[in-house]
Amino acid sequence: MVLENDTTVKAFVLASLTPSHNVELLLFAIFIVIYASILVGNILIVVTIIYDHNLHTPMYFFLSNLSFIDVCHSSVVMPKMLADLLTETKTISFEECIAQMFFLHLFACTEVFLLTIMAYDRYAAICNPLRYTTIMSRQVCINLAVIMWLSGLLHSIALTALTLNVPYCGPNAVDNFFCDVPLVLKLACTDTYVFEILIIAISGVISTASFIVLVVSYVVILISLRKRFTEGRRKALSTCAAHLTVVTLFLGHCIFIYLKPAKSMAADKVVSVFFTAVTPLLNPIIYTLRNEDMINALNKLRGRQVASGGKES
Repeated sequence: MVLENDTTVKAFVLASLTPSHNVELLLFAIFIVIYASILVGNILIVVTIIYDHNLHTPMYFFLSNLSFIDVCHSSVVMPKMLADLLTETKTISFEECIAQMFFLHLFACTEVFLLTIMAYDRYAAICNPLRYTTIMSRQVCINLAVIMWLSGLLHSIALTALTLNVPYCGPNAVDNFFCDVPLVLKLACTDTYVFEILIIAISGVISTASFIVLVVSYVVILISLRKRFTEGRRKALSTCAAHLTVVTLFLGHCIFIYLKPAKSMAADKVVSVFFTAVTPLLNPIIYTLRNEDMINALNKLRGRQVASGGKES
């Protein structure tokens, strides 16, 4: 049954990362460098993959999607967080809060599905190398990309609709530095137990199920790698280790946040900072420094830029 929404709250007050303004200024300097690095690193990956035809493979197609999502995901939260670090009162309008939640879950859920697809891609490449080009054809990759984006969109619409289905007429202090569904729903002027269960069912179960599928996939891959030659096994293990690192960092946060009651914990802000700032920064580092193909493509791109610059001068 849809509740009549008698919301009177026009804005929410976001929590500070620290009570000290001097520490906030220090954090601002740190996070603006991190945000700039996220933008430069991930955009550079996308440009390199588009530019280098040797990287026009399923693995790098999905890696470019991951970098694009990381740019969007961090941009949903970090600009507002940076601005709030410079102000004493940290408020966000009701409409902006809803928009932030919508795009946060759109990109986060899409990334969950993307990581699952990337694991399947590695499984097909390592366990079925002779049929890989058929299994992961161009059309299949495009279809999988469309499915993951539509799934993320439906997930985000569902959670946003749950949030808008209850009235907000009293407390307006969100106990984090950005708006998220469990924390905002906790401020509703009605019993939200059923909605909290639905959040666990939608977000928590998706994250946990995806994590289990991913772990099983990589176990099968590792078993298969025992039969490979040393060089091929080393390269495959390096790629899988990079994927597993990203999966653990990203899905660990989702499981921690959405599989527990909507009660604030001291670790929530630390985990949230890691989720919104550190993970998108680590992705380009993990996928470039551990990847010879990406390093070679970046060097080639830089070499051509230097050559073109020399011709102009």
